[in-house]
Amino acid sequence: MTGVVLAGGKSSRMGTNKALLTFGGRRLIERIVAALRDLFPEVLVIGGTPGPYDDLGVRVIPDLIPEKGSLGGIYTAAAAASHPHAFVMACDMPFFNASLIRYMQALAADADLVIPRSAEGLQPLHAIYGKACLPHMEEAIRSGDLKIARFFPKVRVREVGPEILATLDREGLAFLNANTPEEFAEALARWNAEQHGRRAAS
Repeated sequence: MTGVVLAGGKSSRMGTNKALLTFGGRRLIERIVAALRDLFPEVLVIGGTPGPYDDLGVRVIPDLIPEKGSLGGIYTAAAAASHPHAFVMACDMPFFNASLIRYMQALAADADLVIPRSAEGLQPLHAIYGKACLPHMEEAIRSGDLKIARFFPKVRVREVGPEILATLDREGLAFLNANTPEEFAEALARWNAEQHGRRAAS
């Protein structure tokens, strides 16, 4: 399985490239790439231009079909992956949950798509996509229908439901994303509080 970071968004609500913001002493994308490397033999960055990410030591691949939003990025991820499945996550999710991702990996052998369903709904930007999804994603893109979930009925889906998430993601942070300066500040404050708590406990 390939680990993929989606970094092709315009970051319009943040006002600057959120992947390059410093979080816990490192750029956000640097933290995510390092964490993915612990789980996957191949890690890719999809979208964006190579320049800012040259020092990450991973392949940076532009969207195969430009200007098609998150669905275009996921399509590129599944197509570019050297392995049958790609775990895809957005670059603005700072609370990496290795236990949850490992659980999802274990479900992928007999599924084309493994996706969490939290209280807020499906989480398509923290999911595993197999290459069997590619023709259906391409069909949606070519038709102009960029809603990610539209093709799901056409493939074998395994959901990770709220009851499992309650045990693997007790704090409910795995899908927290930082789209605005306010959300980023809140996430950083939470992370700093966690680190302070761990140091105090030790």
